[in-house]
Amino acid sequence: MSWFVRKDKGIQTPTELKREAPDGLWYQCPNCKKAMQTREHKLNAYTCIHCNYHEKVGSEAYFSILFDDNEFVELDAAMTSGDPLKFVDTKAYPDRIRATMAKTGLRDAVRTAYGPVNGEMVTMAVMDFAFIGGSMGSVVGEKIARAVDHAIQKRTPFLMVSRSGGARMMEAGFSLMQMAKTSAKLALLSNEKLPYVSLLTDPTTGGVTASYAMLGDFNIAEPEALIGFAGPRVIRETIGKDLPKGFQSAEFVLEHGFLDFIVDRKDLKARLSTLFAMLK
Repeated sequence: MSWFVRKDKGIQTPTELKREAPDGLWYQCPNCKKAMQTREHKLNAYTCIHCNYHEKVGSEAYFSILFDDNEFVELDAAMTSGDPLKFVDTKAYPDRIRATMAKTGLRDAVRTAYGPVNGEMVTMAVMDFAFIGGSMGSVVGEKIARAVDHAIQKRTPFLMVSRSGGARMMEAGFSLMQMAKTSAKLALLSNEKLPYVSLLTDPTTGGVTASYAMLGDFNIAEPEALIGFAGPRVIRETIGKDLPKGFQSAEFVLEHGFLDFIVDRKDLKARLSTLFAMLK
């Protein structure tokens, strides 16, 4: 006979005395499904400690990873989109902009800033996919153009972190014009012999891939990032054939000569400093 006998069945703790784990303490990797502490995930540059899956993050995360002590000055922070075409789909474009701003806390799909990266002042533009799929509208193009102007004025290297679904359909031709506009600005940066590194993250597609994302002195990418112009489904339906395994992944694009190398996010800051030193 056991020396311990449970007299009462079930848990007897009153509901008001039960303690639950606070929200946000744990992060479950969407790739391997394993859990880790959110703090540990953040310290690991938002990559999984088990499988190295790179979580899709935006400007806030990249600024904290790259800028020394997360100290930076944001450029053109208040700029927002107009409605040149009076565009309406399921809702009016200005209403969509306001709703997205309220939901994300962002003003548009890119943020630009400058600050120290391992002690060297760097100007960077980082896209946010959460804002209408990171779509490239007139504000995105203008902020990148002004960031390039700032880099030229301050004689700093320029970093572009792309994550986008392509051009913003609500601005039509105004959106497509940003491809030429940003490309022309980057040509001026090149004329000034200032370094430009383009980092492609998951996903980088459409007009962004066809313009500034592929114009770097070094074009680099994060592991397994989707990189292409049209998406795999569109291409498959267009050509009527199955696509190669890993088609449009960063590894596939690297193998076919469109990237210089793939960099783990945990090593990104150190690699950028090395590249900027090489390009001086």
